[in-house]
Amino acid sequence: MSIRDDVLALQQRMGESIVGQQRMIERLLLGLLADGHLLVEGLPGLAKTRAIKMLAKNLDARLSRIQFTPDLLPADITGSEVYFSEAGKGEFRFQPGPVFANLILADEVSRSPAKVQAALLEAMEERQVTVGGATHKLDPLFLVMATQNPIEQEGTYPLPEAQMDRFLMHVNVGYPEADAEGEIVRLARSEEVVDGAAGTAAHPQKLAQDIIFAARAGIHAVHVSDAVARYVVALVHATREPKQVDDDLDKWIQIGVSPRGSIGLDKVARAHAWLRGRDFVTPEDVQAVVHEVFRHRLILSYEAHAAGITADAVIDRLVQQVAVA
Repeated sequence: MSIRDDVLALQQRMGESIVGQQRMIERLLLGLLADGHLLVEGLPGLAKTRAIKMLAKNLDARLSRIQFTPDLLPADITGSEVYFSEAGKGEFRFQPGPVFANLILADEVSRSPAKVQAALLEAMEERQVTVGGATHKLDPLFLVMATQNPIEQEGTYPLPEAQMDRFLMHVNVGYPEADAEGEIVRLARSEEVVDGAAGTAAHPQKLAQDIIFAARAGIHAVHVSDAVARYVVALVHATREPKQVDDDLDKWIQIGVSPRGSIGLDKVARAHAWLRGRDFVTPEDVQAVVHEVFRHRLILSYEAHAAGITADAVIDRLVQQVAVA
């Protein structure tokens, strides 16, 4: 099997356990392949937690779940120095926190104060933690999937726009279709039987981390033509100078996409092309992922909010108005 076949097999195994959320599964894999982090937003019960658990179950990787609460401290995430005494001698040693894993589920990330969020976001950006003047590197395979509940605002601490920019993609998760809902019920029923017969279920062979690193090397080699590169830049600059593109966009967009958006769109589009079996990026690859890359980076105007215009509607208009180079 090729490296791409191994990754597609991983995607298929995850899809067998997560019904009706194929787009979320693909976006999670794209984040892993593009070496970026995901902010996943959706109502409770839509398999957000299950998705990353299934990824950890089928990948040779350690998973840490951090339940964000108002009383959480930065040291609860990064770890801290602990005093150890042995044979009459004492010393401080660093005790790693849950962030020292390969896959991190930051559940309900908006429920903790800003300094706790900042501790996680610093680890995401720097891929390291500094405690007591000493720097501790995180593992090369490191993915954070932070979740948010879109309907509860009381008692939450929304992430600032500048910090949300550190997420590679913002993925919205919706309800499954009716047919998928019935399959979900049947799957849950079958899992009850498996859980009742302890030890009878076969454990799948886990995908080695080397496969992911090799896939990233292949994605790095995916060709981006000058025309597609100009199209990526044109989309980004249209959010900064919307008046030159469309009057409605000018009314709706207050602040456009940062340079991280350009870099992110290029990376995710290359990963999308590689996952489709191509060694070059097409404009369709860019359009397929632009919503997840731009969604959290656009700051809409008061007029847009008052009119009920969403970021996705703005991006739809952007794709319509910006010509492919």
